[in-house]
Amino acid sequence: MSEGTANILAMVIVALIYLGIFSVAGLFLVLLERRVAAWFQLRIGPNRVGPLGLLQTMADALKLVSKELTGTVKADKFLYNLAPYFVIVTALMALAVLPFTQGFQAFDVNIGIFFLIAVSSIGVIGILLGGWSSNNKFALIGAMRSGVQTISYELSVGLSLLTMILLTGTLQLSEIIEVQKGGWLIVQGHIPAIIAFMIFMISGTAETNRAPFDMVEAESELGAGFHTEYSGMKFAYFFLAEFINMFIIAAIGATVFFGGWLSPFGITESIPWLGVFWFLGKTFVLIFLMMWFRWTFPRLRVDQLLTLEWKYLLPINLVNIVVMAIVVWLNLIISW
Repeated sequence: MSEGTANILAMVIVALIYLGIFSVAGLFLVLLERRVAAWFQLRIGPNRVGPLGLLQTMADALKLVSKELTGTVKADKFLYNLAPYFVIVTALMALAVLPFTQGFQAFDVNIGIFFLIAVSSIGVIGILLGGWSSNNKFALIGAMRSGVQTISYELSVGLSLLTMILLTGTLQLSEIIEVQKGGWLIVQGHIPAIIAFMIFMISGTAETNRAPFDMVEAESELGAGFHTEYSGMKFAYFFLAEFINMFIIAAIGATVFFGGWLSPFGITESIPWLGVFWFLGKTFVLIFLMMWFRWTFPRLRVDQLLTLEWKYLLPINLVNIVVMAIVVWLNLIISW
């Protein structure tokens, strides 16, 4: 077997492993969402299918697989069928550069942060394709809202990460984690780092179309938004992509602000695989925070959404970058 063929085969195997792991992880996140919702609403939540309701999402997945794939007569068939696959593939692409622990990273590229921002941005193209090709007014309005929302809040996501890159001097995710052996960046960067983290979480929640920024699929206005005309597994791909994107935003936050797989006690250097648990623990804390937003804040109007970004978050972000540059210039970095 030639070296090129072996490399292609290795990449296919890694891709299949990632697809399998995160398909199951998506089901777990759906169950976690239901549990968190039940906790906030003072009710039990799923408790019928399997022990403690643990198989509820598996039953829902089997239900979606068995459903008929419906569609509209006047839909653009090619783009209509392409859209859900485009969304799920772009979501899975971003997982390739995430460092789960030392040595466990599919691709350690030197532009890791830039790659993540770029890939997370192009997922909206699939939503626009799905909304337009469905030949449905509700779907088209939802897709247009998604485009506006992603373009707006991608600026704040990128600028908040740029603020932290001033501390590290690198875009490579593994090197960003190495820098944090002297202390998490959210501690090293003083108040500007805390402000950057807050803006990142708000903007990341908006970019993934999560409540209270879910005008893209506002049930009271648009039915199901851009995926109104989708059913079965095609609908499930949109649904799964949303949770994978939420995981990616939380994973970026855990990596850039909280040291990724590093333990505060230094034990992950002697037991590298323990870093996976630290990484996932930090990530799921941030996922819980995003779910907390959903059940705490009411949905914003479209004008309120854009006002929040262009009149508040973006100016604060620009000022924060200047302040962080001064902190780095004066060497006021905190380390332990």
